[in-house]
Amino acid sequence: MENNLQAPVFDSVEKVQAEIKRQNIIRIILKVFIYIFLVIVAITTLFPFYWMLNTSFKTMDEYLLLVPTYFPRNFVFENYVNAAQVNYFARDMLNTVLIAIVSTALSMVVIIFAAFAFARLEFKGKNLVFTILLATMMVPGELFTISNFATVASLGWTNSYTVLIVPFLVSIFYVYLLRNAFMQIPDSLYYAAKVDGTSDMKYLMKVMIPLASPTITSIGILKVMGSWNSYIWPRLVNKDKNFQLISNWLTNSFVDEQTNMTHFPMKMAGVVMVSLPLIIIFIFFRKYIMKGVSKSGIKG
Repeated sequence: MENNLQAPVFDSVEKVQAEIKRQNIIRIILKVFIYIFLVIVAITTLFPFYWMLNTSFKTMDEYLLLVPTYFPRNFVFENYVNAAQVNYFARDMLNTVLIAIVSTALSMVVIIFAAFAFARLEFKGKNLVFTILLATMMVPGELFTISNFATVASLGWTNSYTVLIVPFLVSIFYVYLLRNAFMQIPDSLYYAAKVDGTSDMKYLMKVMIPLASPTITSIGILKVMGSWNSYIWPRLVNKDKNFQLISNWLTNSFVDEQTNMTHFPMKMAGVVMVSLPLIIIFIFFRKYIMKGVSKSGIKG
């Protein structure tokens, strides 16, 4: 009788163990497929950067081979030295750094005050104005290029630093991100500060900006990257080479006047030098970017 009672129990235990084992196998298989997929995506993403770096160390003869080499036969470090000596490199790099710093600093002032107004202050038509501003994000930025060019041309701003800074001081997307981060700060802090006689400006500087620093940092980094990579607008509004940015330098340089051929290994060396500062910035500040964007996108 006892053996008859124990048999179903053992059967049920074996079934549970078999089910657990089956689930573990399925989980392992899924993880393997996920990692394989991630590795494929990573290789696909990183391969252009590898090819850029690989090409930058080749000679022109090796680059012109019909069968491409996936590793340089002889490392040519002179490509970097020669690229740095190409006309206007230092000047265009200085212009790019200057525009990135000034544009980002002024933009952060505008973005912080705009986000604070929409997040904390109360005034007539606030929600309507903010909705209209958000609606402009639905319009592709390329559609504003002609009107923006006509405006700056009528003001006489072409061929100047002003035309590279002023038109892009305001970003509705960044205002939206920072407004969401500000709205996560409890209202009780604001009311307590008002009871203590704290002004809105002091509350913004002492409370809101420190608490929203991850989002502010990520916006600043993204703004620097956007200014650094800007190409179409600087090329359109600045014909004077004294005001060109490093992206324009990459396009217009490295062409042999005699053969009219582009020296691509040297050009790839220039691309590496231009990209390296942004890569370093991203590596050191990637946590702030991820944290800032994630926090500003979640209400609660």
